[in-house]
Amino acid sequence: MWFYLSRRLVLAVAIIVTAVTLLFLMIHAVPGDPAAVLLGPRATPEMKAQLHEQMGLDKPLIMQIAAFFSGLLHGDLGFDVFSQRPVADIVFEQLPYTIELILVSIFWAVVTAVPLGCYSAMRRNSLVDQVAGFVTVATIAVPSFVMAVYALLIFAVTLRWLPAIGAGNGFWDGLIHLILPGFAIGVGWVGYISRLVRASMLEILGENHIRMARSFGISEWRIVARYALPLAILPTVTILGVGIAWLLSSAVFIEVVFARPGVGAMIVNAVNTRNYPIVMGIVLVTTFLIVAATTLSDLINAFLDPRIREKL
Repeated sequence: MWFYLSRRLVLAVAIIVTAVTLLFLMIHAVPGDPAAVLLGPRATPEMKAQLHEQMGLDKPLIMQIAAFFSGLLHGDLGFDVFSQRPVADIVFEQLPYTIELILVSIFWAVVTAVPLGCYSAMRRNSLVDQVAGFVTVATIAVPSFVMAVYALLIFAVTLRWLPAIGAGNGFWDGLIHLILPGFAIGVGWVGYISRLVRASMLEILGENHIRMARSFGISEWRIVARYALPLAILPTVTILGVGIAWLLSSAVFIEVVFARPGVGAMIVNAVNTRNYPIVMGIVLVTTFLIVAATTLSDLINAFLDPRIREKL
């Protein structure tokens, strides 16, 4: 297990270095002078040259990348070009809003989809299974930002049941403000997870150890919960770990639609204003989250399935 963890750590570092380097190249390939965007049309050449020097843009690209990684080794992500505040402070102020949005979306999607997938597998080809299949496939086909717009128009504007924008104040108010954006992100995952659980459950319910459990007179729900679900849930855990990247990208649109704070809305503003340090800091943190989520999903799979532990 320790050898496996060390390999994943080396891979994580390689992924982060590659992602940051590629982002550096893509940002500098974007047309336009960031100093002109930041200072406006009345900026003098002297002002632009001073800002270039302050942001390190007057140096060769390879030296800019080396300077960023050198600062990263000392825990320095740079400074915001507008407020001159440390990038790490700004990013970690907004990151909890995005994380709580993702966690709420995953939680309600899993709590809804896993029982639905199990029931559909136990009542295969029944009316409930067919209706669930139609609804879940329909939710997969609808993008999260489209779901967000319609949820906003129906539940916030027309019915006025839920708040439309912001993150709220306090625990309960914040939880209420998470309902619509969490629904918009998680509704597609209900379809993915329920279909995946159903397919895995159908395969496992036909295995020999399940037939043996039935021969002892054990109830079907206990067989599903005790013997089938821990194995059927393994592909779902893997998909959720890999899907963190998709959830983060969805959060960008959702935070803009609902005017929520978070790294999604912040990176949009940073890209529009060519605020390189903020963009680099957000990409670095989100890349770390994606790598950590995939590693955690692998460890959970190894915990649930002894066969995986034997291969490590």
